[in-house]
Amino acid sequence: MPPALQPQPETITLEQYEALPEEKRVEVFEGVVYDMASPSQIHQTLSMELSNILYNYIKSKKGACQVFSAPFDVKLSDKPLTIVQPDIMIICDKDKLDGKRCNGAPDFIIEIVSPGNPADDYIRKLYYYKNYGVHEYWIVDPRRKTVTVNYFEGNIVSIQYSFDSTIKVNIYDDLYINFSDIANLLNI
Repeated sequence: MPPALQPQPETITLEQYEALPEEKRVEVFEGVVYDMASPSQIHQTLSMELSNILYNYIKSKKGACQVFSAPFDVKLSDKPLTIVQPDIMIICDKDKLDGKRCNGAPDFIIEIVSPGNPADDYIRKLYYYKNYGVHEYWIVDPRRKTVTVNYFEGNIVSIQYSFDSTIKVNIYDDLYINFSDIANLLNI
């Protein structure tokens, strides 16, 4: 006897995605909509601190890249539709920006792990970011006090650091982030 057919999740188009209420926080993977949780206070504080470090570095170097933080759409694929909202991203190719979103992979992404769904950042997003051309992807986990650096250029590197580490941002020659300073600020 053949196995029972599994119901297929309903998929949406870009037009349907754009028609969703603005306050609805979702991401789309291969046309399937996934709700996003609201960020916690520690998540927001980490996001602000890291965004400021990246922004100030780029500004001090008079760099052409831009830092964006969620909510800001990144369309990785049209067919099937895949749209994510990374917590923090650096985009160096201004042609990817159309005023509404980034079309294509950012150069650098940081995701701050939400306690309710850590597999999303460690598994699903790792897969998509690697396969759609992100150069470097950091997973910051405040509960475990770790930062996992995934560098996808050349030999793929994945290294886990603790919050007492100083970590090099590999897409730049001289940018290091001291996580112990951030952890002290957050009392974690």
